[in-house]
Amino acid sequence: MTKIAVAKGDGIGPEIMDAVLSIFQAAQVPLEYEFVDMGKWVFDKGFSNGMTSEAQQTIENLGILFKGPMETPKGKGVKSINVTARKTWNTYANKRVFQTLHGVDTVFSKAGIPIDVTIVRENIEDTYGGVEHMLTPDVALSRRFITRPGSMQVIKYAFEMASKKGARRITCGHKANIMKLTDGLFLECFYEVAKNYPDLKADDVIVDDLCMKLVTRPDTFDVVVLTNLQGDIVSDLCAGLVGGLGFAPSANVGDHISIFEAVHGTAPDIAGKGIANPTALLLSGFSLLQHVGLYDKANMIENALLYTLESGVRTGDFGDRSKPAMNTVEFANAVVKNFGKKPEHNPKPDMADHAISCTVFNLSKNAMMESETHVSEKINGVDLFIESNLQPQEIADKCLRHAGVKFKLVNISNRGTQVWPTGSKFTNLVNQYNVRFESIDEHALNQQDVIGLYVSLSGDFRVCSLELLNTFGDKKAYSLAQGQ
Repeated sequence: MTKIAVAKGDGIGPEIMDAVLSIFQAAQVPLEYEFVDMGKWVFDKGFSNGMTSEAQQTIENLGILFKGPMETPKGKGVKSINVTARKTWNTYANKRVFQTLHGVDTVFSKAGIPIDVTIVRENIEDTYGGVEHMLTPDVALSRRFITRPGSMQVIKYAFEMASKKGARRITCGHKANIMKLTDGLFLECFYEVAKNYPDLKADDVIVDDLCMKLVTRPDTFDVVVLTNLQGDIVSDLCAGLVGGLGFAPSANVGDHISIFEAVHGTAPDIAGKGIANPTALLLSGFSLLQHVGLYDKANMIENALLYTLESGVRTGDFGDRSKPAMNTVEFANAVVKNFGKKPEHNPKPDMADHAISCTVFNLSKNAMMESETHVSEKINGVDLFIESNLQPQEIADKCLRHAGVKFKLVNISNRGTQVWPTGSKFTNLVNQYNVRFESIDEHALNQQDVIGLYVSLSGDFRVCSLELLNTFGDKKAYSLAQGQ
């Protein structure tokens, strides 16, 4: 008997969780539940991360969390409990399966176009792992982190999952045409991993083109892997293709801990009325059962759900409005009554259970992920971000006085567009510039050189931030300004 942690959530969370667990109980699913305290009401008690220390310890001991939707209090400066949980336990791969559900009418189901798309979203890095600063009262900066080890983790998971499910195609969605270093690194990792899976067709699509193709021909895609923010957006787009977030399961998979959850909101307007749709949480529950090897139970219950939907059974948020809507409990009971029945469309095969005991990891320290790179590193220069409302030439005149014998001023940009040594008077400016200094004759610099320049330049300008211009091996590790 496998024990898992369960957090019922906020709003409609307790109602839909009770409905799903009642279905599991009726199916004699061999799970034990330990209920933990997480969510808005825990924030309100003064726990800044939205969970008690006992809840965190329980989840880390058991390795699996099944959770309902949770609300993060607004205007209190606290982080989302959902994002905190995923990042704290390094559930680096967010897997969301979007399939046509007969009985849930969409534009594509009416057109006879089947959808079976799996989105794998990187779950830790990108803008969700970034750091934000106000450089001036008018200018905000967000640092976006994409790492090679983090990218390799999620991409390896995506390829392995695609191979096991017999996928015909795996696609990398990206914006490497614009974000050449960050998305470029993610795309580079994708093709590096692809070499180990020659039987899978691997390709890439720019994310805006991907969105257009998904809403015109979603049946041409199979598995798509993306960075965090783009994956978040594309996941919700795909949910819209199959009927909305009420039919969108979510599994957050890590090496030690995994989280299975509904990704829709807490719906406070209907909380307590007993009319919420438990389908998304039930679909997430199937992923949980498969994760612990209970394939037979997962497929039996999923067949019953699909049969129920095909029969026209519905809650108030979907389906044929001429038929009466069931409440949450009635919908769950209808699924139970259909145990043993198979739908006409896409029935799940009978499979034997292979129950897996979850290993409890007692980690003594944080894992350090680092690629084995053997390339030389050199500092070529520095980008200094300054606050000023002067014109570009006036800034250049001041900066040139500080270059000294080691640096040369090569470029000044504003909002990413070059304004010196060449530019246009039609480029609107804000009061924050990036002044780029590089070494004279490409001689290697050290951090003391950069600090000296910083101190000198600070005599004329308020320096908001800086970034080193590095070269790794023979590759420049920094981008150019528009127009440079």
